[in-house]
Amino acid sequence: MSASAARPYTILSIAAAVATIALKFAAYHLTDSVGLLSDALESGVNLAAALVAFWALSLAAKPPDAEHQYGHSKAEYFSSGLESALIVVAAISIAVAAIDRLLHPEAIEQIGLGLLLSLLATAINGGVAWILLRAGRRLRSITLRADAHHLLTDVWTSIGVIIGILLVKWTGWLILDPLIAIAVAINIVWAGYRLMIETGSGLMDEALAIDEQTLILDILTRYADQGIEFHAMRSRQSGSRRFVSFHVLVPGNWTVQRGHNLLEEIELAIVQALPHTHVTTHLEPIEDPISWDDQQLDRSLRE
Repeated sequence: MSASAARPYTILSIAAAVATIALKFAAYHLTDSVGLLSDALESGVNLAAALVAFWALSLAAKPPDAEHQYGHSKAEYFSSGLESALIVVAAISIAVAAIDRLLHPEAIEQIGLGLLLSLLATAINGGVAWILLRAGRRLRSITLRADAHHLLTDVWTSIGVIIGILLVKWTGWLILDPLIAIAVAINIVWAGYRLMIETGSGLMDEALAIDEQTLILDILTRYADQGIEFHAMRSRQSGSRRFVSFHVLVPGNWTVQRGHNLLEEIELAIVQALPHTHVTTHLEPIEDPISWDDQQLDRSLRE
């Protein structure tokens, strides 16, 4: 299962989060920059999210059982949902610290060493995000993709903070530091909102992507040219797994064995084209009017 393959990547994410927290808090203590504090707090969220991701992927990798007969793949949404909530908490913490510094400006100290540590942390986050994003796309893991996008947000946040601190040094405008921190908080909330939307779509059994549905229809078209009819196609995605069902209408004088062989062939073709797909088919006689009743539901779904 892809959840099992994805789990080791969360260990990399945990290690990176621990390293960047240490570096960013060291940079904050050296400079006393609230911008760097906001950056460090976001890395704290990264660590919490990585720990939850490890737990979620461990649960998602479990095979189906009597209580969860379709498997545990939706456990991945626990991770992305909690991460979106943690992002909002981090943003509120950053905004509170920034507003206090906005009302009571303070000078930034030891900028050179502080920025060097922050740049090192940013490089670690960028490298890990790139690895997680590639793995998440390959393994169809919303948990890894969520973690990767969060780390990329952290990278851009860090770059913004660094630029802001340099501007403070060059201009002497201390107010820029808390203003940048507030901008960071807003950006983090936006990232959390997008992640929450993706999580909600998964929990609501959103249909497969259009290109994947098109791929399935292309496979069915090969058989439709042979006089076989299809309808009532439904699809949903659950974590890294896909679920597809449809009715197959064949001549009523076919033997059960011939119909079964056809369904096996079609299901195999779909699974080969879209790995980690569970295909459910229903065989019906093409001459029976009752077999076409589902077309009304098909039309209502299109509308």
